Amino acid sequence: MYDSANLAQLTHLKGLAPTSMHAFETFDRAAMAAGAIPRKYKELMALAVALTTQCPYSLEVHRTNAVHAGATEAEIAEVIFIAAAMRATAAIAHGTHVIGPRKATTGKR
Repeated sequence: MYDSANLAQLTHLKGLAPTSMHAFETFDRAAMAAGAIPRKYKELMALAVALTTQCPYSLEVHRTNAVHAGATEAEIAEVIFIAAAMRATAAIAHGTHVIGPRKATTGKR
């Protein structure tokens, strides 16, 4: 299912919804542009998000962009563990919803 050749379909998608795609592209460029947070750190954050969402397309794009922005392999390695910690934390926090005493439900809304 994940094949980089599928990205060629973005042109088709843009043709089907040009206004929405233009708005997304403009937003994406603005969000990723250097500002108060330098580009390298934005790309490392994007890479961490890509790791947590497990999007192979974003993994490739943001790893490449991070390296081009000056990120080192050591920085990328730390990002991997930050993403792993965030996923583990979320699992543990959500686990509190499935343990312990349950409130009685009446079935009424």
